[in-house]
Amino acid sequence: QVQLVESGGGLVQAGGSLRLSCVASGRTFIEYTMAWFRQAPGKEREFVAGISWSGGSTYYADSVKGRFTISRDNAKNTVYLQMNSLKAEDTAVYYCRVTNSDYEVTLGSWGQGTQVTVSS
Repeated sequence: QVQLVESGGGLVQAGGSLRLSCVASGRTFIEYTMAWFRQAPGKEREFVAGISWSGGSTYYADSVKGRFTISRDNAKNTVYLQMNSLKAEDTAVYYCRVTNSDYEVTLGSWGQGTQVTVSS
């Protein structure tokens, strides 16, 4: 079983930036496709960005394309989400998960996530 811990959220003004981190336990992190999801108040959880095990392939939701960048450091068992040009509508709790190649969640469960609040 894999355990994931998200961090890096906070309060930022519109137009600002944040970098989220997700640290995974276990020695097989390098085998996992990973993705970030988010859930805003009163809304369903949605996919944000995904990255292949090698980092060579990434995929983004249209709403964040060109503003967010997902990356990973397999030596540190960590996946990152660099968020630039933040908007009020990016306000949400952000989660990372292990997924399959279609970015559907597989191993583990939803953690506490990290809160991102963007003030307009």
